[in-house]
Amino acid sequence: MIWQFDLILLTLVVICAVAAITVKDLLSSAIVLGAYSFLMCLIWTGMGAVDVAFTEATVGAGVSTVFFVAAIYHTTRRTKD
Repeated sequence: MIWQFDLILLTLVVICAVAAITVKDLLSSAIVLGAYSFLMCLIWTGMGAVDVAFTEATVGAGVSTVFFVAAIYHTTRRTKD
């Protein structure tokens, strides 16, 4: 793979990881984690591990993001911050 593309992907993965931790809204955090999983899927594909990339895309970016969003919509706030 081209090293510039690898560097861009690595930078975006680190930004997504930091953003998922620092963002205050739970829905935004779930969406950022989905983007993180998709970027990891691209990294796995670039390294030649297509089976791992496919699993990361389906489970990490797809199913878990849907479960996170569904869980957030089924919960209520106790306090009004």
